[in-house]
Amino acid sequence: MRIISGKFKGLRFEPPKDITARPTTDFAKESLFNVLGNYIDFEDVTVLDLFAGTGSISYEFISRGAKSVTAIEMSNTQINFIKKTINNLKINNLRVYKSEVFRYLEKCGESYDLIFADPPYQMLDIDKIPALIFNNNLLKISGIFVLEHGKNLDFSEHKNFLEQRNYGNVHFSFFR
Repeated sequence: MRIISGKFKGLRFEPPKDITARPTTDFAKESLFNVLGNYIDFEDVTVLDLFAGTGSISYEFISRGAKSVTAIEMSNTQINFIKKTINNLKINNLRVYKSEVFRYLEKCGESYDLIFADPPYQMLDIDKIPALIFNNNLLKISGIFVLEHGKNLDFSEHKNFLEQRNYGNVHFSFFR
């Protein structure tokens, strides 16, 4: 995996072999950030990265100048890898928390400029994530929410839906 752009551009990192996450491919990540660049200025945004996995998306936002990133993950293996990478890169504006995402969304008292969620594609209740975000006012008025999911989900009828982009088996639904 690599960081596509920004101050850490080109940096490659190798997650542990026993990681249980399915990292977003470099191709899909690059495409995602190209689309996001049309909606927001990455500098000074606050980001929430749900199901953070290896932290790849979090590092990309930090590299591009995000003010702060909050990463939510359940796996100790992934959390330890993110913390190690934070230390190695001397990042001071990326916080990682161990929490079940649905519980975090119910109790979170902050709002963000950008929220990214990459749940396991086979996870039940993926379709409930947009409602939790919007019903709990976790997204700032001009903010963007991106949900990565498999091909079997369609959010086009959601009142906050903007567009969907597909990159092979990776599908991104954008909400505002």
